[in-house]
Order: sequence, then structure tokens, then C-alpha cells
Amino acid sequence: MRECTTIYCKKDIICADETEVQVLHEPGRAATTNSYMWVYRTGRDGPPIVLFEYQTTRAGKHPKKFLENFKSYLCTDGYAGYNSIPSITRICCFVHARRKFDEALKVLPKTKRTKTCAAQEGLDFCNKLFDIEKDLKEVSVEERYALRLEKSKPVLDDFYSWLKIQRKVLTPKSATGNAIQYCLNLWDKLCGFLLDGRLYIDNNITERSIKSFVISRKNFLFCNTPSGATASAIIYSIIQTARENNLKPFEYLKYLLHMLPNSDVNDQKILDSYLPWSKDIPEVCKFNNNSI
Repeated sequence: MRECTTIYCKKDIICADETEVQVLHEPGRAATTNSYMWVYRTGRDGPPIVLFEYQTTRAGKHPKKFLENFKSYLCTDGYAGYNSIPSITRICCFVHARRKFDEALKVLPKTKRTKTCAAQEGLDFCNKLFDIEKDLKEVSVEERYALRLEKSKPVLDDFYSWLKIQRKVLTPKSATGNAIQYCLNLWDKLCGFLLDGRLYIDNNITERSIKSFVISRKNFLFCNTPSGATASAIIYSIIQTARENNLKPFEYLKYLLHMLPNSDVNDQKILDSYLPWSKDIPEVCKFNNNSI
């Protein structure tokens, strides 16, 4: 898996996330100890690439090592483990901020869920930003950058002023107070999507990529050994990248298993021709093949 970082370092934007996985037979660790499956994927530029990597812990040293040559935008949730990565510009997901206010609203008694309650007001600010993003979905990168400065930045400025006022009047340990402090702690990173029109306001693209593993985990429950977990990471990388490139995973895997044993795997050009975004991939592997 480590070799794959070379592919990533050619990209300007990486999105990352992680989820738990249980591995029964890890040296020196109890079978009930949680390990982690990390996922790294590209953004809007170029063909989509999704890479899973198994690691024993959630420590920040793992993304730091994986992204050691990367020097641009990294989009994540608010997890502090990504802070140790040097030479990156961290962009945080606004969906997580919105979720805090949504959760705060839900725990309030129904009689207090009014348009003027702080939880609803915070949620409304977030909704305004996402409504703007919906309108900018199909515009060019340059237009998105300019229109965000025109439309989103004033909302963010008002939101920030509101956050500072509410922090003084709300109990910090309340659900709404926690949502407000979360936003203030990550404010510069939450506003980072204004820096480049290619950036997303959220990290949903990565959460969707990791979802296939999360759903499968409910069925297989655990991996037996670290080598098995690593093999799973490789398989999920191939399958998810195939899906993102509009390929049928089963047909694509059959194609690879048929071709690779008879190919010179030391020839980079040959290997490149088998990548999911290659023009050499046969039509039978593609979802847009009308003959199937």
C-alpha cells in the first residue's frame, strides 16, 4: 500500500477518513482491541482514486507517514490526529459542524425548538451555506471560487459574529454550547473551502467511499490476522476505485485476474494500462456498456 502514495502526491487535494476494524490475532493485543482502516482519496481533479490502509491504531503518525510527501490541501473531519502532518493546508468538514447543531436541536424539549433558539439559528447558518453550494455544483472552478467569496463569505462572517456572542450566553457543556465551541475551535479550517474552487465544503465524498467497508464489516465482523486486514485494504481500494471510475467491480477484477498473470508487472506502462481510468479497459467492465 505504501507505494500508492506516489499516485496521491501528484494530486493537489486529498480527502481522508478512518473507521474501526477488529483484528483477532494481532501480536501483543487483545482480540477485542479496535484497529483502524484509513481511507485516502482524491478530490475533484483527475480520475478518482480511493486507497484503504490498515493500521493498528488511530494515532496521527499513520496519516503523517502515508502523506509524508504531500504538501497541499487535506480535507478531513475535526479529528486532531491529522494535525501532525506537516506542509498541508487542513480543510475541515462543515457537515460535522452542522450535525452538532442538528443534534443539539433534537435533544431540546419540543416546546423549545423554535426558530429563535440558538440550536436552530446555528443550523440555519449551516443550511444557508449548503444551499449556496447546491447552486454552485455545476459551475466552473473559477466561478465557484468567486461566487463563494461573494455569497458564502458574508454568511460565514455573520455566523462567526453570532458564534462569539452565543459563546458568552450559553452554557459550554450544553449540546448547543458544545456545537458553538466546536465551530470556534475549527473556524479557520471550516472556512478553508473558500481558498480554492476545487475544494468541498464537506468530507461527504470520503464518507461515501468508506461506507462500503462499514456496511461489509457488519457482515464479516472482524479480520483474522493483520495480513488479512491488509489484504482487505487492497481489495477495497481496487473495488472502490473501480466503482468511482464507472467500472463494474466484478468484471474488472475478472479482467485483472485474467491478464496480470501473463503480463510483465515490472513494466510501468503495462501496469498503467490496467488502472481503472485507463482507456485500455475493455467495455465489458464499464457500466455504460449498452450491450449488457
